[in-house]
Amino acid sequence: MKTSGCRHIDSIRDVRPSTTAGCEDCLRIGGSWVHLRLCMECGHVGCCDSSPNRHATKHYHATSHPIIRSLEPGEDWGWCYDDEVMLEADELRPASHPGQGVPAP
Repeated sequence: MKTSGCRHIDSIRDVRPSTTAGCEDCLRIGGSWVHLRLCMECGHVGCCDSSPNRHATKHYHATSHPIIRSLEPGEDWGWCYDDEVMLEADELRPASHPGQGVPAP
């Protein structure tokens, strides 16, 4: 397992996406998104920073939930906002359940 240097790995939970239809905030306001991100602490689905509303980052600022992962097909990486580091798939497993993966998007 590669270590990213993220100090927030213990905040990762076994989450389920809050919606499968897209960015939950964009859906609420009629906005659009480019790529989707999943909050690894609560399951909020938000849009990426290339999207007009940047809801994943706004969720981080509102909640201080530091880790997201990509919900894009074929992508298996995460990002820690606090430490500003990329996370690999094996780092995105909940600490309380080693050996269990995060549910596939």
